Amino acid sequence: MALDPRTPVLVGAAQVTNRPGAPRVGGLTPRDGLEVPPGVEPVELAALAAQAAFEDTGAGARLRGALGSLRMVRPLSWHYRNAPLLLARRIGLAPSELVQSTIGGNSPVALTLAAAEAIAAGHHDVVLVAGAECTASRLAHRRAHDGAEPPWTTQGPDTPEPRLHGVDRPGSSEEELAVGLGLPIHVYPLFEEALRAAAQRDQAAHQQLVGQLWARFSTVAARHPFAWDPTPRSAEQLITPGPANRLIATPYTRHLVAYDRVDQAAALVLCSLDTARAAGVPEDRWVFPLAGAEATDHWFVSERPELHRSPAIAACGQALFAHLGLGVDDLAHFDLYSCFPSAVQIAASELGLDPFDPRRDLTVTGGLTFFGGPLNDYAAHSLVTMAHRLRQHPGDLGLVSGLGWFVTKHALSIWSTRPPERPFALLHPQQHVDQLPRQPQAPNYQGPATIEVATVVHDRQGQPERAVAAVRTPTGQRAWAQSTHLEVLAGLLQTDPLRQPCHVQPGRELRLA
Repeated sequence: MALDPRTPVLVGAAQVTNRPGAPRVGGLTPRDGLEVPPGVEPVELAALAAQAAFEDTGAGARLRGALGSLRMVRPLSWHYRNAPLLLARRIGLAPSELVQSTIGGNSPVALTLAAAEAIAAGHHDVVLVAGAECTASRLAHRRAHDGAEPPWTTQGPDTPEPRLHGVDRPGSSEEELAVGLGLPIHVYPLFEEALRAAAQRDQAAHQQLVGQLWARFSTVAARHPFAWDPTPRSAEQLITPGPANRLIATPYTRHLVAYDRVDQAAALVLCSLDTARAAGVPEDRWVFPLAGAEATDHWFVSERPELHRSPAIAACGQALFAHLGLGVDDLAHFDLYSCFPSAVQIAASELGLDPFDPRRDLTVTGGLTFFGGPLNDYAAHSLVTMAHRLRQHPGDLGLVSGLGWFVTKHALSIWSTRPPERPFALLHPQQHVDQLPRQPQAPNYQGPATIEVATVVHDRQGQPERAVAAVRTPTGQRAWAQSTHLEVLAGLLQTDPLRQPCHVQPGRELRLA
């Protein structure tokens, strides 16, 4: 079957890891002899990745001249009013469209899928997607200069803003913020406890499985030349608290959470099939986005009846498989968004995978703990690595997912060097998710309850600091409670809190029965 000349194809993919003493630029094979200065700001690092991505196409000069759209993941390690504009100037191009994502780890996949859709529709012939974070350099500068910020680029209020892509909305409700649920590190431990409750496992057995899962991720990172921390670790090393692996929020230690103090960047070049042919891009560079799907779960965690589930991921997976006539076992390679072990388990289960099956890797990078977690931009590295993996294994299928907020925003994509049998489609199974029931809530509840899930947050010295719990009222509604009382913290740490009776006092104060 003749391919539509507007078929989108990824032709260039590169990344940068500017780790002290070992800077790397390239796809999967670092370029020799290239020095990346320390302390480079995000747009400079993104420019290096973009230039390498154009070189990776084998026809960079021709494709650069045809660039119609530059899309950038919003940097969080430094504020730019218009990061895509700065990047375009750094690489000497003037695309007709500048786009920047909203906040969310789904952004790289979402931007790339939207780029593929725009190419298929004939809006652009060549699109560059890029992102970068330099949290490590920013923090290092502040430590060395009494808290002063680095002298990176600032843009005045007269700078035009780029077009925004994505949903720009806070991730937590007022009720959730009232008990301190504003950061991922405080929410994802609750998902982990919900997974354990659903599996009816005791704490030790579940933690051992989580350790084994994350140990496999560390092994993948150890083989990846762009990993920030390429150190393989055992399950026991990962789950056992200690001076170098403090408890952060039960059941998570330092080595079970994303590490964002990195300097990393990634870039992807997509174009239409006829543009690739006209530019002379070698066919061994072609990787096709076969299809993508996007959906959001009920926006606030409070609204979700089951905290160990993601109906949106399930709906996206089902839509993708139905559209392509595939099953999950037809896929050979995966990179499931891995900010925390609970995110991987939820996504795997919803897609029909056993997250604890040691025969199947669920990452091609090693994940945000070990490869590096450059805030919103991690999944761009997943896409770069997947593209090169599929070039090494022609005809295989690979799935890359992105996730924003608290298992809230989702973008899934399936890729292959195999030419697509159907036109590219970006699917939106949102209506199915929106029709699902929402969890009844009891704001400002006071009275007897049962603990649904709970976590004890620890300070930087590894000492218990406060507890947060989702509780169920006698009528089955959900309420939130918290405590800083030492006897409550000790009680939650010494016994399994799941399904334990409790009492919610005024001010959402948690007391154990």
